[in-house]
Amino acid sequence: MFDIRGLFSGGKQLAGLDIGSSCIKLAEIQDTPKGRILSRFSLMPLARGVIVDGTVAEPEVLTATIKELHKQSGCKRKKIVTSISGTAVIVKKVTFTQIDEEELRDLIRDEGGKYLPFDNMETVYYDFQILGENPYSPSQMDVLLVAAKKDIIDGYTEVIRDAGLLPVIMDVDSFALETMYEENYDFEENDVAVLINIGASMTNLNVVKGGMSIFTRDFTIGGNSITEAIAERLGIPFEEAEKAKIEGAGEDEPARSLFRKGLIADADPLCSEIERSVDYFRTTFGAENIKKILFSGGGAMIPGIAEDLSHRLSIEAEVVNPFKKIQFAKNVMDQETADRIGPMATVCVGLALRKTGD
Repeated sequence: MFDIRGLFSGGKQLAGLDIGSSCIKLAEIQDTPKGRILSRFSLMPLARGVIVDGTVAEPEVLTATIKELHKQSGCKRKKIVTSISGTAVIVKKVTFTQIDEEELRDLIRDEGGKYLPFDNMETVYYDFQILGENPYSPSQMDVLLVAAKKDIIDGYTEVIRDAGLLPVIMDVDSFALETMYEENYDFEENDVAVLINIGASMTNLNVVKGGMSIFTRDFTIGGNSITEAIAERLGIPFEEAEKAKIEGAGEDEPARSLFRKGLIADADPLCSEIERSVDYFRTTFGAENIKKILFSGGGAMIPGIAEDLSHRLSIEAEVVNPFKKIQFAKNVMDQETADRIGPMATVCVGLALRKTGD
């Protein structure tokens, strides 16, 4: 998990705030004697252009939208865990000589430029997680480094504070997927799963083994690219193409079938990039056998996309269920709503599961 240590402080009861480029979501999860319960969940559209390439381009608009979402949700928690992804954050696995955690922190601070693409570590927030002994050299250990430029982090934290809330943890979208997966899915120590979150403008990929991340990649192709392709192909406005992307087009089966064929072609750039990422992982980690792919995000609801990628990669694929082991209060949503919004709620649920110090 990625905490920017020492940057924030706060208690354990947090609300998850997922700030996407087309929608923001807020979730609250409670621990009860009967298990974890989703006690609040709300979402609100975000105007295009407010978030651009993972950075806050229009802070006043984002602040106002967060304020309205928090009010609409009825959430009483002010302490927030949120996340970043894409070019805003660097995630890299590095091998170090076996040393203790404090020595490692000092080493990264003094020599971080050797391992991360930053000339001055004073301009970034960073954290790390020791993954364990390197399997090929017992005298060394594998470490996951995470770093982000301070100005990008500060852009998010300032708008959250301006909305009257307190940012406590800054996570990473890919790791929020991992948190959700650990909570909801059963797996063995050597089970490998690919978690793919297809957002509007960004796709996050996290390969986990035994519940721990071993490979991550983000790329700036998402559901909007498919919508734009549909709009161009059919000569319709973006908003109409967005609706058709999920609901399909045509009232009879031949028309729907024809539309689905076109949709798969529209999604080819995205699917090809996912396929290349998984193939790269297979080449780099040749001994690892992928058990399944779990899709999330709004793009996971595009008809046929999971089946197409399952066929391309010869791997079992399914749409994720973030409520598989998390109950939801009846006043929050019904089962039909949970099935419909589940893929979009995945990152937010992962964030809401976080607690300071875990």
